[in-house]
Amino acid sequence: MKTTLLSILLSVAALIRAAAGNDGLNILQAEYSKPGVAESFAAGKAWFPFPAYEDRAGWAALFGPDAGKVIRRGEQLLDYQWQYIPASAYLAFERTGDRQAMEKPEGANRGALIALILAELAEGKGRFVDQLANGVWLAAQQPSWVLSAHQGRQRTKRSLPDAREQLIDLASGRYGSIVSIAYHFFHREFDKLDPSISAATENAVRRNILDPYLDPGQRHANWWLGLASRESMLNNWTPWCNSDVILCFLLMEKNQERLDRAVAQSVESMDLFLNYIQKDGACEEGPAYWGAAAGKVYDYLQILYDASGGAFSLFGNERIRKMGEFVSRSYIGNGYVVNFADAGARLNNPSELIWNYGHAVGSREMTDFALYCLADPASGKFRNPAITGNDAYRALETVRFNPLIREAADSLNRLAAETSPAEVRRNLRRGVPPATWYPETEMCFMRNPSGWFLGAKGGYNNESHNHNDVGSCVVYVRDIPVLVDAGVGTYTRQTFNHDRYKIWSMQCDWHNLPMINGTAQPAGAQYRSKNASCNLSKGLFSLDLADAYPPESGCRKWVRTYRLAPKGTPSVTITDSFALDARRQPDVEHFLVKGSVVLPGGTHQGRTLPDGELLIVCDEGLVVKMTFPASLKASVDVMELTDRRFSGVWGPSLRRINLASAPDAPAKGSYEFRITELGKK
Repeated sequence: MKTTLLSILLSVAALIRAAAGNDGLNILQAEYSKPGVAESFAAGKAWFPFPAYEDRAGWAALFGPDAGKVIRRGEQLLDYQWQYIPASAYLAFERTGDRQAMEKPEGANRGALIALILAELAEGKGRFVDQLANGVWLAAQQPSWVLSAHQGRQRTKRSLPDAREQLIDLASGRYGSIVSIAYHFFHREFDKLDPSISAATENAVRRNILDPYLDPGQRHANWWLGLASRESMLNNWTPWCNSDVILCFLLMEKNQERLDRAVAQSVESMDLFLNYIQKDGACEEGPAYWGAAAGKVYDYLQILYDASGGAFSLFGNERIRKMGEFVSRSYIGNGYVVNFADAGARLNNPSELIWNYGHAVGSREMTDFALYCLADPASGKFRNPAITGNDAYRALETVRFNPLIREAADSLNRLAAETSPAEVRRNLRRGVPPATWYPETEMCFMRNPSGWFLGAKGGYNNESHNHNDVGSCVVYVRDIPVLVDAGVGTYTRQTFNHDRYKIWSMQCDWHNLPMINGTAQPAGAQYRSKNASCNLSKGLFSLDLADAYPPESGCRKWVRTYRLAPKGTPSVTITDSFALDARRQPDVEHFLVKGSVVLPGGTHQGRTLPDGELLIVCDEGLVVKMTFPASLKASVDVMELTDRRFSGVWGPSLRRINLASAPDAPAKGSYEFRITELGKK
């Protein structure tokens, strides 16, 4: 049976490989179809690249100085009360939109299980085995590991799991991988307590993960596979779920035919994801989702590399490297990142993941960036890397590679003692190009020698985790935010339903964009930029926004040009050249800022501001001046930030500058806005 199935799979893969050519499509299937690769995935093979539980010397070498901390964390959980999730917690999502009633206890259980796995591997005395057994036993009794917010894909459309149907989401895949890892290391210890524990664990993984993954009838529910509709939008769910699921198969599946099907299906699904996203390496979901998108592509490729004994490898592929380096290019400084789409403005990707990815693809830029992120600006020292706490596979990967990162950090600390910590940190970022253009995704990041940073985007208004923000930008001066993107608030039911664009932070009006003839950008794939171009040496990014607005805007042309002065007096100039079919309502230019605003007629340091000039007072006392056409009327709106996901980044409020044209302004013309530094307040 294995020979027959593999023959079919390899014949299909060979055809795909031949069709792939040099267009960068189907790169995984091309790799999988190479002689001997498919056969390298064997059921029951001892491939997991970690010592056996009983190998105390092996684990001591890996954990090193982290062992004590890991064990102490486990000790805190020896009395952990595993949390049962009642029906009402699931139903809270459809009743009130509350996700946390269900997600919080399940997340706590998953986190406890990971910490206990690590503690027992670090100590090896059996102290944590009973609690581990309690954790996997509870998991095995749950009817589903899928979040209440994602249960709507089941046939009942309800948020309470239907035991007659299983689907797979981000959380269930993650839970499955945790339980599979626990089984891999400790099933013999569980059997000493009672073989029923291991049996229940195996059954739960098969019921919740393995069977629904292979069930063709579940492809609509498991939309992230991309197999139900080849035209479907794919996002971070595809690599995230596939990486966790294939780990479950490679650790738990004993049937070779089923394993072959799973590996081949995962390869096809991952190709659909890579074919869907742009080849330039940018993450349209924003840097906050880099770890869940590109980072999970890395996890998946690392799992297949290890499971095949290195036979399956795409770490030399330039596209995979570019996807990794996006996390470095989108970093602004002082913890800030370019946060288009559903992304926070603070870096949230673990340096350990960045280092592991960079190490695999041979990117010095990524490994240097990971080390840069380990620097403590206050002490000047590079800290030891952490151990990831919310993902069992990544936790083990950090344990596996942390000795190398610790060695590099120690070397940098010695170098910093001989020179200066600041100089060492600067050197770690010297290799990053000052400007990067992603021509397919239409994002550009530019920095000038004075430390001014401009990030701008084109694209379209149906991107993954979309905001209506075609043509928007962020501007930072020496890592201080000036023009910002608010990002996204706490996820609720509304975030992903038909009322999404009633949320202020998703709307065009609350980005650095105009209302044209009184109209804003709507959602939809048809609302997009055109003629986007970038000249990195001149600091120019230009695009036409006319098609990003609806027909009622009457907009025939709206060419927005950004210019970051590459030398001389630091400045950012934004120019809008437009042509409307007729003037119906005013244009209103919007700029979102962190800080206070002094409008024309106001005073600053004894000077009254004239028409066409305003000041933005930013963090650290930085004051920037914006000049604009005197014909535009300036006002400011304040958005109070009651959601901690916003206020934790920006403080209690953000301000929106509104610059409105006259109701009878010409239907053809241009507006120019120039930002320069005034000094300190």
